[in-house]
Amino acid sequence: MAWTQSFDLAGSEAASPPRSRTVAITTEWVFFALLVAGLAWVPYWVGSNRLIPWGINAVLFPGLAAFYELSLILRGVPHPVPTQRVRLAGVLFGTAVIWALLQNAPWLPVGWQHPIWQLASEILGRPVSGSISVDRSLTAIALLRLITAASVFWLALQLSRDARRARWLLWSVVAIGAAYAAVGMFALGFAPTGRVFSGSIPERAKVVTSTFVNQNHYVTYAGIGFITALGLILRLYRRRLGRTGHLLRLKIAALIGTTGGPGVLPLTLAFVILTGLLLSGSRGGIIATGCGFLVLLALNMRGEKRSLRQEGSLRHEALLLIFATLVVGAVFVAFSNVFVGRIGANGVYEQGRLHVFTVTILSILNSPLLGFGYGTFSAAFPMFHDESVNIWSFWDKAHNTYLEAFQGLGLLFGGMLIASMVVLVWDCLKGARTRQRGAAIPAIAASASFLVGVHALVDFSLQIQAVTLTYMAILGAGVAQARDERS
Repeated sequence: MAWTQSFDLAGSEAASPPRSRTVAITTEWVFFALLVAGLAWVPYWVGSNRLIPWGINAVLFPGLAAFYELSLILRGVPHPVPTQRVRLAGVLFGTAVIWALLQNAPWLPVGWQHPIWQLASEILGRPVSGSISVDRSLTAIALLRLITAASVFWLALQLSRDARRARWLLWSVVAIGAAYAAVGMFALGFAPTGRVFSGSIPERAKVVTSTFVNQNHYVTYAGIGFITALGLILRLYRRRLGRTGHLLRLKIAALIGTTGGPGVLPLTLAFVILTGLLLSGSRGGIIATGCGFLVLLALNMRGEKRSLRQEGSLRHEALLLIFATLVVGAVFVAFSNVFVGRIGANGVYEQGRLHVFTVTILSILNSPLLGFGYGTFSAAFPMFHDESVNIWSFWDKAHNTYLEAFQGLGLLFGGMLIASMVVLVWDCLKGARTRQRGAAIPAIAASASFLVGVHALVDFSLQIQAVTLTYMAILGAGVAQARDERS
């Protein structure tokens, strides 16, 4: 019971609500349970990085969002989080989506259509419908994944307006992440190939990949889980230490007591996730997680502001963050041999990706406004492939999500898509810095955003649905809790 109480799940909902409110609360929790179940499913099938999982997720999450909207209409109640809260981000996102749809339209002026369609018509000797997109099927699939991610964000945003559900959502992400980390470590030690899904890869894995295709796909998912766990653990310890007064010895006693009591299970989950993350050996992912970790610590350093009103709060924060840093540092030293070994063998960065970045930038400059079609990198890149990139390598991803967005949508609309995310992250940052209570959830969302944002510079983890959908759920919870209920 003590551990359950430590999560502080007592919400604002009345103890004995009337019948209509009871129905409303039950409905919200049913949708919440289905959302969590969906988040538990998405990493299972190679991180949902296959066509069939894409289809399942496209039915599951947008369908769930549609039924939730229908339930609001039938109950005659407004959205828990008003649409005005995300108006700017919604306009930017919607404009980018409309442009992606137009890129697939065959009725746009011929001058806008990519010349490859005219070339195809000449080769085939018959008329071929053209479009801005060089591959309409790839654009349609990319749009399907984008709408799926947006539906998860919308569900998490509305369902997390209640602080209790928001905390349950984040703890669910931690528990799911720990389960997949444990599966990955078990497979590394006992599975014949060291993987859960070996597929066409015959050699034995030397790193943790869990249920994902490889460690680079898995590491960002693990990083999100670890950042979430750490943020919630810091909240738990802060609340415990806040009850001890200003004496240092009482704070140290509370620190030890919490670690051996209500903090055991949360610390165990975080340890399992961090171990799996380090054993993945992914250089970019681990460095990106380190960036998210530093941002989380920075956002938790709010003691200086409160010290003007409460004596000893700066010591309180310093003790807590030093403890967190020492624990994470100890685990890193114990399990970072794979990560350090990869850096020693291959360096921090691969030169081949720099050449791909250069070619991708040149392709963007070739069509800076119209783009080549959202999600069409694998079709557009070969048009610009030169001797600087190994001709025997097939690059279906740019390993830089931002460059792919600009190449696919063009500079203007690609910038709008990215800006829609920046607006939401900025809202979380403001909430983490300004809220006097309940700042932990927006701080976690902002820190996870820095993690995925940094890793997106060097890899395509945001194009793996298990990563994207989990992150969208956390971001939705962060935005929902970024502002005080009384404001």
